[in-house]
Order: sequence, then structure tokens, then C-alpha cells
Amino acid sequence: MERADLDRALLQAHEDKDSEELVRLFTVAGDMAEETGNIDAACFYLTHAFVFALEAGLPEAKKLNRRLAERGRAHPFEL
Repeated sequence: MERADLDRALLQAHEDKDSEELVRLFTVAGDMAEETGNIDAACFYLTHAFVFALEAGLPEAKKLNRRLAERGRAHPFEL
């Protein structure tokens, strides 16, 4: 996915209040940043994905928390 397309999709998901799509898209953004070696940006996006997953009670929260904890950006939770 191109960055401009991702940005448009994120804005639309926010407008639609679509938590599942926000989790997916912020995870994609985190993965893209991580692929370029930008761990700070990756963790920024993954944190957003984690918060939306928590708010929506989605199972992705567990994996996102683990990814952030592995990078020293969160405490591991038992979810």
C-alpha cells in the first residue's frame, strides 16, 4: 500500500469510527515504518493500533502489546 493511500484510508476509518480498520491500518503503518528501520515511527503507529484494539476489545491487542513490550515501549500485559 502506498503511503498516500494509507493516509487516506486512516482518515476515512477515523471518520467512520471503524476501530477494526484503524487497528489494521495503524498496524500496516507500523509494519511499513519498521521495514525502513524507523523504530520510533513504528512504535508510534503500533501504539495507536494497540489503543484502538484495547478500546474495541479486539484480540489484536495482545499481539500489539507484545510487539511494543519487545521494543521497550510498553509493559507486557496479561490480556
